[in-house]
Amino acid sequence: MTTKRDKIGYLFVTPYVVHFCVFIAFPLVFSLILVFHRWDIISPMEWIGLGNFLRLSSDLLFFKSIANTLVFLIIHIPLQISVALFLAEFLNQNIRFRGFFRASYFLPVVVSGVVITILWQQLYAQDTGILNSLLARLGLMKLPWLTDTRFAMPSIAIMATWKNVGLYIVLFLVGLQSIPKHMYEAADIEGASHWAKFRYITLPMINPTMIMVVILSTIGGFSLFIEPYIMTDGGPMNSTLSSVLYIYKQAFSFYHMGYAATLGFFFALIVFAVVLIQKKIIEQESIY
Repeated sequence: MTTKRDKIGYLFVTPYVVHFCVFIAFPLVFSLILVFHRWDIISPMEWIGLGNFLRLSSDLLFFKSIANTLVFLIIHIPLQISVALFLAEFLNQNIRFRGFFRASYFLPVVVSGVVITILWQQLYAQDTGILNSLLARLGLMKLPWLTDTRFAMPSIAIMATWKNVGLYIVLFLVGLQSIPKHMYEAADIEGASHWAKFRYITLPMINPTMIMVVILSTIGGFSLFIEPYIMTDGGPMNSTLSSVLYIYKQAFSFYHMGYAATLGFFFALIVFAVVLIQKKIIEQESIY
């Protein structure tokens, strides 16, 4: 028998259930249906069975977009972690204006990604950008930051690191401040160097934070979209075409909704597999 208290509980749960059904369950089920159909939004759906999977298996541009995304991750994740951990160590010290620096580093995280991207697009501009102007004043050659296949993706990775590093600084700060101070005091008594304390105390103690940062950085890196979409549109020569940008173009530029859904599910499996492998490797290294 349902009591008044149960009815009140159901009433409080209802908004979440509605949100889950409308924004999670329905899109997921609808995407699964799209995987086996051809649909351009305007015409009725056409059943094609495994046709989208056959197309995916021979889509070299999609696999190039995956390779581009992996290149971004190879540059972005180590840079993100090293910069964030270094700055977190710095901000964990008893320095003046520590609160100001913490707020300053976190500010880009809360600013719109579009605004940040447009700002960096101006910094990277070939003739009028600040970076090339500084290089010219130093007597150095201007660099084609966004117009050369060698520089475009690293340039985007640097910008993405600058934008997101504040979040990971906060996470590392939480991990660093949870380390018992008596461990460092004991190491000081033993005459341990700063590097020895970092290697044998700091890194092992912040391992859970490190796992979380690596996983979040990986997921965020795989979702690379705004930066190449605004700065390069996937160019030059598709060198910055990320997987999410390619899926977006298939869906909203070419209206291949069924194929875009297939790419999305396949890409989600790749992300899931990479995250699991990362987690397992990091946990094994922490044991040894």
